[in-house]
Amino acid sequence: MNQNRPIRVALLGAGSVGSQVARILLENAEELAARVGAPLLLTGIAVRNVDAKRDVDLPKELFTDDAERLILGSDIVIELMGGIDPAKHLISLALSTGADVVTANKALVAAHGPELFDQARRVGAQLTYEAAVAGAIPIIRPLRDSLAGDRVERILGIVNGTTNFILDRMHTRGDSLEEALRIATELGYAEADPTADIGGYDAQQKAAILASIAFHTEVPVELVHREGITEITIEQIERAKAAGFVVKLLAICERVTGSDGVDGISARVYPALVDEQHPLASVHGGNNAVFVQAQAAGDLMFYGAGAGGVETASAVLGDLVSSARRRVNGGPGLGESTHADLPVLEVGEITTRYQIILEVHDRPGVLAEIAKVFSDFGVSVSTLEQRSAGTQDGAPAGPSAESAEGGATLVIGTHAATERALSALAEALAAHEASRRVTGVLRVEGAL
Repeated sequence: MNQNRPIRVALLGAGSVGSQVARILLENAEELAARVGAPLLLTGIAVRNVDAKRDVDLPKELFTDDAERLILGSDIVIELMGGIDPAKHLISLALSTGADVVTANKALVAAHGPELFDQARRVGAQLTYEAAVAGAIPIIRPLRDSLAGDRVERILGIVNGTTNFILDRMHTRGDSLEEALRIATELGYAEADPTADIGGYDAQQKAAILASIAFHTEVPVELVHREGITEITIEQIERAKAAGFVVKLLAICERVTGSDGVDGISARVYPALVDEQHPLASVHGGNNAVFVQAQAAGDLMFYGAGAGGVETASAVLGDLVSSARRRVNGGPGLGESTHADLPVLEVGEITTRYQIILEVHDRPGVLAEIAKVFSDFGVSVSTLEQRSAGTQDGAPAGPSAESAEGGATLVIGTHAATERALSALAEALAAHEASRRVTGVLRVEGAL
């Protein structure tokens, strides 16, 4: 029989994740107590409206609208409210009392993590956030603990299930972005306002968190380059497929050496072409995956549900059990390491490859003119497909090619070059007199 006093747990928020956390805590109380070494006592659930209808049937007496009072009587506080305010104030209050905090709040960790981690360190408390990135997938602890003795070189992550669902529908079903988004909304993958997802903001926050942990460096979210999927067309999807690629929205964090020879890191989010043989290419629907390349461990893949109430609750409860065990056994809270303090380099410093879809005038000498533009920017061509308007063999001609009367479409793959050179090249091609317009530019990442 367990003789340790109960560990008092306060829950802030009873949405899809919070209600599942509460349910599992109550239903699995005996099993969790055996794992921790002490009972976990859910002392209350703070919500805005105690009378609101819940997805899960929970004891009404647990609900309160007085979050501060609930926090002051707790050993561990689970914050699942989301957003910056009042979550930041309440987490700070919890830490000031010496309570440990478990959160799934990616926006808060990305924007104010260092401040809150420092507060936790000063009082000997612990702030954990496994559920803030990739839902049920264990990735925070593996990066922070399991790979602490290794050197992480690069992370490629599909960390937003909504955009992966949309791009997967476009690739496998031929849906337009608008149609795929409509279906994602109907199925609950996308919010009524999907801007955070399709605009890349959600993935940007997660990239900041992953880069900070992997490279032991504080990475402000505003230094993470961000592009969403709003400009992706079905033509780009089909061209990618014909060339053996899949389009994915990637969060990329890697060590890079800048043009001045200074070592730093890059953190960025954008849609990119992934080789169809790469493990990330086979991540379908709303799933997430994080591909880690480490110096000693080599290539590692973390895959699973990136969202969902009960799935994300698993990650929250993992943090809760870890914090509760520390309460039972003693010892300081685990802090975040920022000892490396590497500079975060601009996206222009990275090395990548482009696939450019370019409509040109169909006349003698056009290829030579385009080749000269490439030469002027020091970028070499890896692959070139030329198609006259209305051509039907191979990849679909696409509406832009069909409408280019008297024109042709070039699908050009580049060799590796700096982002700065490639971006300038794309702008020059768009402005060149031989060009009608650039209809698509995508980077190529995750080459095997």
